[in-house]
Amino acid sequence: MTFAELGIDADIVEALAKKGITEPFPIQEQAIPVALTGQDIIGQAKTGTGKTFGFGLPLIQKLGLNPEKSAQALVVVPTRELCIQVAEDLALATANRSTQVVAIYGGKSYEGQIAEIDAGAQIIVGTPGRLIDLAKQKKLDLGKITFMVLDEADEMLDLGFLPDVERLFAMTPPLRQTLMFSATMPSTILTLARKYQNRPMHIRANEAEEGHTKADIKQFIYRAHMLDKDEVVGRILQAEGRGKTVIFCKTKRQASKVSDELIDRGFNATALHGDMSQEARERSMAAFRSGKKEILVATEVAARGIDVDDVTHVINYTVPEDEKNYLHRTGRTGRAGRTGIAVTFVDWEDMSRWQNINTALELGVPEPVETYSSSAHLFEDLGIPAGTKGRLRASTAVRPEKKPEQRRGGDRRPDARPAEKREPRPATDRNRQRRRTHGGSAKPTE
Repeated sequence: MTFAELGIDADIVEALAKKGITEPFPIQEQAIPVALTGQDIIGQAKTGTGKTFGFGLPLIQKLGLNPEKSAQALVVVPTRELCIQVAEDLALATANRSTQVVAIYGGKSYEGQIAEIDAGAQIIVGTPGRLIDLAKQKKLDLGKITFMVLDEADEMLDLGFLPDVERLFAMTPPLRQTLMFSATMPSTILTLARKYQNRPMHIRANEAEEGHTKADIKQFIYRAHMLDKDEVVGRILQAEGRGKTVIFCKTKRQASKVSDELIDRGFNATALHGDMSQEARERSMAAFRSGKKEILVATEVAARGIDVDDVTHVINYTVPEDEKNYLHRTGRTGRAGRTGIAVTFVDWEDMSRWQNINTALELGVPEPVETYSSSAHLFEDLGIPAGTKGRLRASTAVRPEKKPEQRRGGDRRPDARPAEKREPRPATDRNRQRRRTHGGSAKPTE
């Protein structure tokens, strides 16, 4: 099957082929022909299986070769990183057309985004907050939208964007074509579909016999000790065939700390978390995508935006909050038909949470094996060469200088003689008076 056989125009097929994209994935094979007819769709497929082109190619084609200069298609995404990635993918497919794509998200100045809107960008990819801001300021007119997409709809609702999404629906014409794409399909999305879609067709690309997780991702779950995790990670990063790697942490501080530790150990790592400026986040992602940095240490906020095909390993430094976050984290690897490895560390206090995830996803690992950096099964499971240590170079971290040993009753100077060897001071009248004045045992004279 080819994109041309699915009904995609030759100029779009050519633009994709220049980037080596020639064969559609299952969700694309099923969604593209239906979307080209104008039918509303609920598209469900696991993370990393090509949903972007599943809605993006019909969208671009339906706008035409030379669409009118105004906002006509709206793609709503939950995170800034995903916004950038989706916009880049759509821009790639429009290389042979006059169609313009603009990414609208927070953390960047309004001026540049408004300028692209004013220049007539036809496809708007944005996060809910910034889209509503610009619409309220009358800088973005959604009155001509004919094609609307909710990408990663389940995450959008999990992050509390439901009121914003409904406001955006209200700003667009009711006779638009509406597509919702997501990895999971909770009841909230089905309720949203009934309210805002017109008899949508539910397309599910997953095979009935497949499990909840992607079959091409090998899952390893270890009960690890917090003080040994960095050493374990350092050894995993030297496994055979290890390429780009994403390490997920629970907090921003932890992500920064782990990134700094890996850099100190000699690994080519960079961080991605919410305390970084938008420019710094974009630099980290750009360096990771280009291969300049091969290890990305990220918080959950970045999980939806890491759309890099050649990630070989995902390491959950901490257990995700629930099974949906587990799927989205591990789904960063094994993308675009490739295989991947997902490693999850379970702390003692997170055992109950892990057991809930294990039950929901039917992973069959209720009691993860206790694992240390020296465990033989760690080396065997992940293909780590024997004798590997978790450090590529000696530490360059600056250690605080130790203070000289201080003994009770002794002098603070390192060369001072012990107090018991000092000669006693003569009991002069002046010394007696000093002791009386400064709280000595003798009573002051009347």
